[in-house]
Amino acid sequence: MVASVSDMNVDVVIVGAGPAGIFTALSLLKNAPATSIALVEKGLPVERRNCPKAKVGHCVGCEPCRITTGFSGAGAFSDGKLSLSPEVGGDLPELIGEDVARAAIKQVDDVYLAFGADTHVEGVDAPDEVKDIRRRAIQAGLKLVDCPIRHLGTEKAQEIYGRIEEHLRDAGVKLLFEAECIDVIIEGNAADYAAVCKGVRGRTRRGEEFAIYAGETVVATGRRGAGWLERVCAAHGIEHAPGPVDIGVRIEMRNEIMERVNNVLYESKLIGYPNPFRNKVRTFCQNPGGFVSQENYDGGLAVVNGHSYKERKSDNTNLAILCTHNFREPFNQPIEYAKKIGELANALGAGHILVQRFGDILDGKRTWQKELSRSNVRPTLPDAVAGDITAALPYRTMTSIMNFMLAVDQAIPGFASAETLLYAPELKFYSNRVKMDADFDTNIANLHCLGDSSGWTRGLMMASVMGHLMGEKLAKR
Repeated sequence: MVASVSDMNVDVVIVGAGPAGIFTALSLLKNAPATSIALVEKGLPVERRNCPKAKVGHCVGCEPCRITTGFSGAGAFSDGKLSLSPEVGGDLPELIGEDVARAAIKQVDDVYLAFGADTHVEGVDAPDEVKDIRRRAIQAGLKLVDCPIRHLGTEKAQEIYGRIEEHLRDAGVKLLFEAECIDVIIEGNAADYAAVCKGVRGRTRRGEEFAIYAGETVVATGRRGAGWLERVCAAHGIEHAPGPVDIGVRIEMRNEIMERVNNVLYESKLIGYPNPFRNKVRTFCQNPGGFVSQENYDGGLAVVNGHSYKERKSDNTNLAILCTHNFREPFNQPIEYAKKIGELANALGAGHILVQRFGDILDGKRTWQKELSRSNVRPTLPDAVAGDITAALPYRTMTSIMNFMLAVDQAIPGFASAETLLYAPELKFYSNRVKMDADFDTNIANLHCLGDSSGWTRGLMMASVMGHLMGEKLAKR
């Protein structure tokens, strides 16, 4: 049922029901239970978030995409991993301090455990084998970041967030689903540092417009909402700066190639600066026995991602390889730059995700569909279209990814084999960086920006941490 929303007044309005927004509400309820809270979410409640592709075999273009929007955000519908180290998950420690971040990770982890997360932690049981993997990475010119991981699993994460949603509802939080925030309500002049945020304006799926007036406004719209937040910042003088943008591919190979790393670390976070451009290239979101998936963003942009379930397993491991691009004057539209690359890749795949064998890239040829059926590696994204991703990704990006893969192959033999599959595009939309202090205050009074859309976090844990700390700070005001 589409939400029917009337104008209302609350103490705190939260835009976006991803981890940052959820943990802001949880923390407020714990520290100031009398606070009135409205949580505005464009998508569906978690119990209604199901992708039709599982039944029909192909993407049907849900608007908005049920994988990227809805209660718990995009993260819980990928692989559901909690990285238990402040070294992973963005730049939040630079803003709040590493000790604060580390303590908050422990507190947030305890909350996930209380709602049913698996008590087992990956990557801590074989220190000698970790040292050997690190040695091989160093010899290949790479840095290994070994991070303890609590794997929720896609299906188990949905159960956990379902319990959290029920808890918030029972505690009196106004959960407004299928209600899109259009704009923030600002009074005064930002240029004179006299602007104050009074709440948000929105629209339901039925087209009904509404306003929510609040003493404090928290915007936590996730990667999907990063472009929207960038436009809001520009329109209202919210201080921000373009940050780096990550453009890359998702690769897939047989589990046998990654078996040792999967067993020892679960996720290998490798970082390199390959010649000739020396851009930062890293692995991200590794899914042992996982499945490659498609996500749809506004305007029909299809991007690739990966899932990893607790109980359902494939014969393959998939992970992202992301190349970081930093732009300087005069260009200041990194999100739009990434979208254009994605649109080109989609056009070449007739609206589908492109897939190509690494050996074909080295040979300078496209991949044909019949060639995929002869390989040891069978694609877990069945409607991906065989083609040529090098015709879409920029030369600098593609060259950096290829040279990085060849370096990783020295540490993990077979990583860059001829039959390794590359899917494109993999894009991360969190390049807009909102300027804030350690209390998450912007230059607009009573306005706070959290999570991946703020540019300060990347992933479930750090977004949750930011929300947890925001709730504590608001409870003291």
